[in-house]
Amino acid sequence: MTMDLTQVLDSMESAVKLRSRAQAERRAEEAQKERQEFQEKLMRAAASEVELDGMASKIKGKTDAVQRDQLMGLMMAGF
Repeated sequence: MTMDLTQVLDSMESAVKLRSRAQAERRAEEAQKERQEFQEKLMRAAASEVELDGMASKIKGKTDAVQRDQLMGLMMAGF
């Protein structure tokens, strides 16, 4: 009777340990997945920022060119 009870308790303890280990592994996998998703979002945000900076630079360059052309036009007209 005592041997049977010991086996049952050992079996239950083993099951609890396995379940706990499986839960810990699942949490670790979920944390890794969330970390990767966050890094991807950061990369997309950085790429968007670079793209926006490029667009702003291009627009500023065009604005500067228009002002230069207007100034040259005024100078050519004798003002």
